[in-house]
Amino acid sequence: MARPVEYNREEVVEKAMQTFWKKGYHATSIADLVEATGLNPGSIYAAFKSKENFFITTIDYYGEKGIIAVQRMLIESPSFLEGVRAFIQRIEEDVADPGSKRSCFLVNTLLELSSQSETARQRVKRYLDLIENLIRHALEMAQQNGELSAMLDTASLAAFIMCTVWGLRVLGGTLPSRERTQMVTSHLLAMIG
Repeated sequence: MARPVEYNREEVVEKAMQTFWKKGYHATSIADLVEATGLNPGSIYAAFKSKENFFITTIDYYGEKGIIAVQRMLIESPSFLEGVRAFIQRIEEDVADPGSKRSCFLVNTLLELSSQSETARQRVKRYLDLIENLIRHALEMAQQNGELSAMLDTASLAAFIMCTVWGLRVLGGTLPSRERTQMVTSHLLAMIG
């Protein structure tokens, strides 16, 4: 009887995600995943059932890490409004940093697969909605604390912030200058006060 392959699942998923992120879903082959993860094809299929399921696992991995990062940023900031500002500024820094990926794995997935994979589209939508809800909640708390005008519609503002943020992520694929990304975020930050 063959001994089961031992591996660190999180490391394998991280390596697979990096490969999918770099090449895209369609251009990533099982051979690419074998090379990236060090697992043989049989082990990949035994653990993840299919390339598509492996890809969905990487979406969940990235999405869950993103949710935790946003929650931490909002909680650790001196105020709710400062947390939202920190979130926007973090996106701007990522997009403008020549050493970062600049784009977002979730946004890339939507651009590549939204019309081809309902499963991927719904999974990405779930994480984007969760992030938007975190931002909306922070804006509501900022209103309650008097940091933000009570006249503002927090749901609309959260949706606008997220549309701008995801637009910045797409812009990141063009390797924009720091000045260009700062121009966008300075207008966005001015809107929230």
